[in-house]
Amino acid sequence: NNARTHIFNQELYYLTTVNDHSELYKVNSDFEIEFVYKSTGSIDGFVYLNQQLMTIELLDKPQELYKITKNKRKALTNLNAQLLQETYIAPIKTFTFKSNKDELTGYVLLPYGYVEDQSYPAILNIHGGPKTAYGPIYYHEMQYWASQGYFVFYTNPHGSSGRSDDFSDIRGKYGTIEYDDLMTLVDEVLKRYPQIDEKRLGVTGGSYGGFMTNWIITHTQRFKAAVTQRSISNWLSFTMSDIGYFFAPDQNAADYYSQQGQAKLWDHSPLKYIQQAKTPTLIIHSDKDYRCPIDQGYQLYSALMDLQVPTKMIVFHDENHDLSRSGKPQARIKRLEAITLWMDQYLKK
Repeated sequence: NNARTHIFNQELYYLTTVNDHSELYKVNSDFEIEFVYKSTGSIDGFVYLNQQLMTIELLDKPQELYKITKNKRKALTNLNAQLLQETYIAPIKTFTFKSNKDELTGYVLLPYGYVEDQSYPAILNIHGGPKTAYGPIYYHEMQYWASQGYFVFYTNPHGSSGRSDDFSDIRGKYGTIEYDDLMTLVDEVLKRYPQIDEKRLGVTGGSYGGFMTNWIITHTQRFKAAVTQRSISNWLSFTMSDIGYFFAPDQNAADYYSQQGQAKLWDHSPLKYIQQAKTPTLIIHSDKDYRCPIDQGYQLYSALMDLQVPTKMIVFHDENHDLSRSGKPQARIKRLEAITLWMDQYLKK
């Protein structure tokens, strides 16, 4: 995080996302930009040591250290070799499809023991942000669900990073264009994989992905189980967030103080449509989440309880918005177990 550590030979090195992978560039004192290295996955760290570029990358297996020479990658570590020999790693299948006049990529993980003449449940996983991107790389929780007999699928809908500004800019459109992208993805996956039982679909996501999970359960009943994590349910009360005063008005193209602005914020809030919710929903939140404060989860939980929609709320104490990534190990294990048990309860009957 220290910019000085990214300056080598008086050139500034930086990472950027291109479609679904990381690329490394450098800029010199004349502000000329030069390509350095393209990863097939995610570059999670890099350093020059003794004039040698080294990276930490997340590819089709957990992170390893690599040496980069002339855009060629050589592994310096193989930390999980034995574990990977004993563990099912789902192959990631990709395909392209059209949605909202753009071409998107769909990613599908095949379940453990997959055979074409059997029927399987499936989980749609939605990334946060929305300005981030998924790729064809190793995601622990998705691999875990695949090992438990689920198809898992995902995409980078409008609003994701790695493409043009126009593609990434969904300000004032939350719950519209990207919702269409995700529903089109579901249609395309079901068409390509008839082994998926369309009556056993689950959906989950965190942060913005939690918002979209909330939006989905209030706009369709095609999913039979949902797990919403560190989510947003009500933009009007998002002022409680550490970024609330500027993020919600910017992302929804609406202010907090005019009647018109308040109406638009409410229009983009899943709670406005809560009476349409029927999907059994698990709510996961951390009590020290200041990005998506816990009241967002409580409001959703109270409404679902009032409407007698099957629901449960799990609060992780002394955890924050980064529970799934940097929470205490025991809390991260309990989180993943809770999600899986909820999906099993409704999708494996």
